Amino acid sequence: MNNNKLKVIAMIPARYAATRFPGKLMKDLNGTTVITRTYQAAVSTKLFQEVYVVTDDEIIFNEITNHGGKAIISKKEHECGSDRIAEAVEDMDVDIVVNVQGDEPFIEKESLEDLLAVFEGEDAHQIDLASLKTSLETEEEVENPNHVKVITDKNDFALYFSRSPIPYVRNKEAEITYYKHIGIYAFRKNALLDFYRLPMLALENAEKLEQLRYLEYGKNIKMVETKLKTIGIDTPEDLEKARLTLDNLKK
Repeated sequence: MNNNKLKVIAMIPARYAATRFPGKLMKDLNGTTVITRTYQAAVSTKLFQEVYVVTDDEIIFNEITNHGGKAIISKKEHECGSDRIAEAVEDMDVDIVVNVQGDEPFIEKESLEDLLAVFEGEDAHQIDLASLKTSLETEEEVENPNHVKVITDKNDFALYFSRSPIPYVRNKEAEITYYKHIGIYAFRKNALLDFYRLPMLALENAEKLEQLRYLEYGKNIKMVETKLKTIGIDTPEDLEKARLTLDNLKK
């Protein structure tokens, strides 16, 4: 994608003390830490004018800068990645900010190009932020609360996100595809800063899904379908799966 009109940067929020798997971003992934591999993958897409890791910890800051990357230390404590990114970009001259998850080192250029392309589409003026979704294939995946589900309107704008299976299928003859939300976002800078300044409301607090804050305040989230099947590293088992995936890619 040739994005001459918009200045697009990538931000990778990186918290060291992850609740479920502390220190996961500094774990070895076949000779390179998870966070460095993610940073390098974002840079290698060549879609961004700049790529930064924004972190709360000097260990991660030093890991990135020692490998020639760009990193920013957060000034405040933050509950979510969007807040961490918003603080970092507040005084930057940018149009679109892409949030790349630090624990997803297998980001892929084609999906990111599709995500950014919506900001040049016919309904671009309606879009506050965009994100990715992919179909879920098994009942186990649909029922798993760690797979966040999303439903959209006919124009692919998000109606709701939930850890529960949505929609509930009362009519068993209805043909329904369940979609998993992939937590890669492209924000207009203004929408991101609005999020940062607005308090959490009830739905976000209940589901613990920050994207619900945007919907609760009337922001428009454009969803882009992808075939990308990410490996998010939330557990030691996920790390092993990622290592095997890299081994297989080399064969």
